[in-house]
Amino acid sequence: MKRYLAADFGAGSGRVIVGTPSTEGIQLEEIHRFENNQKMIDGHLRWDFEALFNELKTGLKKAFAKYGNEIESIGVDTWGVDYGLLDEDGKLISTPICYRDDRTKGMLELAFQKLPKEEYFKLAANQFMEINTAFQLLSATVETSPCGVSELQHAEKLLFMPDLFNYFLTGKCYNEFTISSTSQLMNSLTHQWDDVIFERLGLPKHLMQEIIYPGTVIGRLSDELAEEVGGNLNVVAVGSHDTASAVASISDTNNDWAFISSGTWSLMGTPTKEPIISKEALESDFTNEGMTDGRIRFLKNITGLWLIQQLVKEWESEGYKCDYSELVKEAEQSTLSSSFNVDDARFMNPEKMSDAIISYLKENNEELPVTKGDFMRCICTSLAKKYAEVKTQMERCTNKKINKIYIVGGGSRNQLLNKLTAEHTGCEVIRGEVEATAMGNILVQLR
Repeated sequence: MKRYLAADFGAGSGRVIVGTPSTEGIQLEEIHRFENNQKMIDGHLRWDFEALFNELKTGLKKAFAKYGNEIESIGVDTWGVDYGLLDEDGKLISTPICYRDDRTKGMLELAFQKLPKEEYFKLAANQFMEINTAFQLLSATVETSPCGVSELQHAEKLLFMPDLFNYFLTGKCYNEFTISSTSQLMNSLTHQWDDVIFERLGLPKHLMQEIIYPGTVIGRLSDELAEEVGGNLNVVAVGSHDTASAVASISDTNNDWAFISSGTWSLMGTPTKEPIISKEALESDFTNEGMTDGRIRFLKNITGLWLIQQLVKEWESEGYKCDYSELVKEAEQSTLSSSFNVDDARFMNPEKMSDAIISYLKENNEELPVTKGDFMRCICTSLAKKYAEVKTQMERCTNKKINKIYIVGGGSRNQLLNKLTAEHTGCEVIRGEVEATAMGNILVQLR
């Protein structure tokens, strides 16, 4: 029997999941779970990469200990835009910086001085967010390391985070298509690194690697690593961007559906054959990113369960024990009708999420939440209204009617949010896979 591993690095935790195909579908088994916490190092918010790679190795050890040579392959996925830099000896120059670090503030304005927004969108066709790789790199051109020498001057290769894990597994350097498509550095039509973008922004194109597609076998574990973890397997490029893997779990062959990958971010979109680079798509702030089958995810990044996650952290730090399902039940009992713009900049990384929400509501003369259920109701209502707004924009840009919305990922378990989404969008809401990312990851390996 063949089994397949999905290594999924999410915002708060990472998992190594075993997928076993059967006549009833793919059975998923979580074999290892671990925290994924970012750390402040040298004044920047960074990935704890060394610790995470050790956790990945632990997951491999557990899988081989239980299933031995039945383990066929592994695919790695993470969120988009973040990267690590290797020097000429193949060593990681420094711990990769997380997109929530504030080093990219002001980079959009600097970029548009070099490459006007409209011209830029026609090339990369991505939503303009200062967290994107292009603007992280741009910030590195104006920032120096503590020793006064830019890290970019010593860099030989740029690997996005899934590519970096794959490199540490195999020693092979590639940039996978779906994760590359989030960078705002790739031409959306040619699927190659765009010369104009690199030249106009003054970025070093030589750092970029060959772009490979999902389903490509990258290689086997290095001999040393295989001995350490107790076995060997193929490392496969999957939908390395976690949303690409999540969408790959949806099997609908019709053209009337949209998806919401509901997690820390809500990524709402619909499949298209070609990128949409119209003026309306630009003005509505949509992005065009790769799917695992080579099509395009025409979507918008919306702040998602981050709002709830930060509230729960805040409440637990104050001594309250928070049960997610109980919070949803309390929200169902709340009569609060207030809502806010979930994408307001103040919600990106506030000191206290509750204060940020109250601040917005006060400014807009909305009724203020009192109970935890009120806060939850307010967030769910706000998200549902945003989904309805984006659905309308998406229909205009794609010139098609959307009748169904698949909600996949952890947020699909929030029945109140599902219900409010159906009410505000007028669509049939279908709850997809909770472990959609792992499922899509494994489906690509099977393919």
